[in-house]
Amino acid sequence: MPLTPATPPAHAGHEHAVSRLRATRLAASSKPFVARGANAQRCPRCRLATHLCICALRPQVPTHAGVCLLMGDIETLKPSNTGWLIADVVPDTWAFQWSRTEVEPDLLALLADPQWAPCVVFPPEYAKPGRAVAEVLPPAAATGDATGKRPLFILLDGTWSEARKMFRKSPYLDLFPVLGLHPETASRYRLRRSAQDHHFCTAEVAALCLAQAGDVRAADALDAWFDVFSAHYLSMRRQQPVPLDSPVHQRLYGVLAG
Repeated sequence: MPLTPATPPAHAGHEHAVSRLRATRLAASSKPFVARGANAQRCPRCRLATHLCICALRPQVPTHAGVCLLMGDIETLKPSNTGWLIADVVPDTWAFQWSRTEVEPDLLALLADPQWAPCVVFPPEYAKPGRAVAEVLPPAAATGDATGKRPLFILLDGTWSEARKMFRKSPYLDLFPVLGLHPETASRYRLRRSAQDHHFCTAEVAALCLAQAGDVRAADALDAWFDVFSAHYLSMRRQQPVPLDSPVHQRLYGVLAG
């Protein structure tokens, strides 16, 4: 099979929740955000240098579950942010700027929507007794329960200190269970420094959540998309060519072909 699709998919240039939030955040900024490697001419959709653009490879997979991103102050402005990758792949993704003092009405409306069963994804040791859960309910189609709600994973997208603040200072989240994840491997995220291997990036966490909810193909697609994005991002940083027949690319091609 060819190493890249002949033409980009129809949704390659489609704006999503995180890109719209980024535009809003930029419009409100009093000064420009300067990212590392700012001299690079970047694609506005995938945020990579234009010669490393991966928009033609973007997968988008229908899911039973949805994702709600609460994002730290400048997360949307960082080209290395991986919440963006979730919105690339998962159609039912929402993104909101987190604030300690204000809550967007659209966020509260989403959390109150009866079709969704929200849960906060966070280490359970930070939750009050009785809130922690080990798993989410499987899709209704798998259980035969036509009235079953769809999981809505609430992900706190920011630095670890930001995420802890979001968890502690968002009383509207106290109504929902806290889902703890226990991955068997270390994080593969190498775009920012982390002192702990068990601190997974947002896209990795979302892929684990999707798999647990029964959206296995979407989980695989997001995981593969994350690896390809990371490979191209590091290639841009190191100014080295990226081989389009690498194992991470071949895995993504397999997802696209499936």
